[in-house]
Amino acid sequence: MIVITGAAGFIGSALAARLNEARFFDLVLVDDFSRPDKAANYAEIQHTQRIERSDFATWLEANEGQVQFVFHLGARTDTTELDRTIFDELNLYYSQTVWKQCVEFGLPLVYASSAATYGAGEHGYKDSHEIVSSLKPLNPYGDSKNDFDRWALGEAAEGRAPYFWTGLKFFNVFGPNEYHKGRMASVVLHTFRQVKKTGGMKLFRSHRADYTDGGQTRDFIYVKDLTEVCFFLMHHRQSTSNGLYNLGTGHARTFLDLAKATFHAMGKEPNIDFIDTPEDIRDTYQYFTEADMSKLRAIGYEQPFHSLEDAIREYVQDYLQAGAYWSGSPIQS
Repeated sequence: MIVITGAAGFIGSALAARLNEARFFDLVLVDDFSRPDKAANYAEIQHTQRIERSDFATWLEANEGQVQFVFHLGARTDTTELDRTIFDELNLYYSQTVWKQCVEFGLPLVYASSAATYGAGEHGYKDSHEIVSSLKPLNPYGDSKNDFDRWALGEAAEGRAPYFWTGLKFFNVFGPNEYHKGRMASVVLHTFRQVKKTGGMKLFRSHRADYTDGGQTRDFIYVKDLTEVCFFLMHHRQSTSNGLYNLGTGHARTFLDLAKATFHAMGKEPNIDFIDTPEDIRDTYQYFTEADMSKLRAIGYEQPFHSLEDAIREYVQDYLQAGAYWSGSPIQS
């Protein structure tokens, strides 16, 4: 059995689809399955069991002998949420429980961290363990992810870690199965919806003199590339590779690039205006992120990442225009 927490969400359901493509069907999907807007994400995924998030620790205690791998991707990801107790409960304490059980039962673990841990980037974007204690995230979500990274490194230093573990610092992920994410959906999805509705797209205006409007820059990664890395790590399992890893493409692109690529994928000429960045996120808005990917490459991950244009073209034409989900039909050999 392969366990995926957060399996009803964007990245969790995408990973389940990728595993189905590779003919892994003995999947245990863990999440809060009460949200109907997420049901389509996993409706066509072949799996063995669905376990409610609140029941998972008890379930794992009883079934650990059948589990081969744990992907802990479940988290509260709303960067505008300010209630730290929510993040402590779901992103820190829950993750600590998962980690401790993986240690107790000898299970390999890959968990989701975040590039939000890097804050404004004053320490750069290198996935070094040495800088974790110095990082200053810009919101409670980023704090919760960095708090867990710091705790995990402390546990590992004391010999209390899964025999194989990695924490993946996801950068700006986009792709199929994010329909439910609302405000937190990718700018690709927002652009597609705005263009269909109005014929144009409104991007955030720059509030810094050193960036042009639309020139704010991110490391955008296609969710299918992310799942390929997870698939690689599931088979890698070398204890010498334990630790934190960036997961972006290593090539930052502007929001203007992204919007134009979306227009072109839709067969339309770009029609882009700018609006002020909302005040509730303006002070914590990142203007630049770019993953240093040398550490992941150094442990043997060699596959290329999609270009932004190619990824958006596939996402728009194969999924968004049809309202389709990535359901993971097995790849024919």
